[in-house]
Amino acid sequence: MPTISTDRLLELLARYVAESGTAVDLLLVGALALQAYGYTDRATLDVDGEVTGPLDPLVQFLAAHQIPADLTHNFSGWSIVAMPPDYRARASLLVEQPGLRVRVLSPVDFIIAKLRRGTDLDCDDAAFVVRRFGVAPAAIQAAAEAALAASPQDTALFLFRKTVDLFCRTLGIDHR
Repeated sequence: MPTISTDRLLELLARYVAESGTAVDLLLVGALALQAYGYTDRATLDVDGEVTGPLDPLVQFLAAHQIPADLTHNFSGWSIVAMPPDYRARASLLVEQPGLRVRVLSPVDFIIAKLRRGTDLDCDDAAFVVRRFGVAPAAIQAAAEAALAASPQDTALFLFRKTVDLFCRTLGIDHR
């Protein structure tokens, strides 16, 4: 399966809007957001995002172009650990044209999204964003606390807190 770039996705989304007459409002939350932040060497095979509007026709269109898509109406619900409140309002605009709006998570919200899953690759992605945008550990800790406060009580919160603490302690070490 071929990798996908942000440019290729934007081209396909514009085509989808033109062909279907359906508007697309997409918030990128995965590796394509990372590409939009300037990490052009980060390859991905799929699109991860939050969409306003109908999901199935867009997912089917992308699949017809050999692009798997993990799309949802509520990205915060992908983990027991919620996203920090108002993450949608903080998103940065990548593209806005008639019928098509594509945004990316703010850097600190992207970091929280990656730390919610906490794999080595996710932590590497988060570390790139820290370096690229100069995100301070205190900002990460504050966003994590906001996410924890918005989350239902669960033992997973303890693990998330530990992941955030470890990540913030190791920010001075370059793993790449």
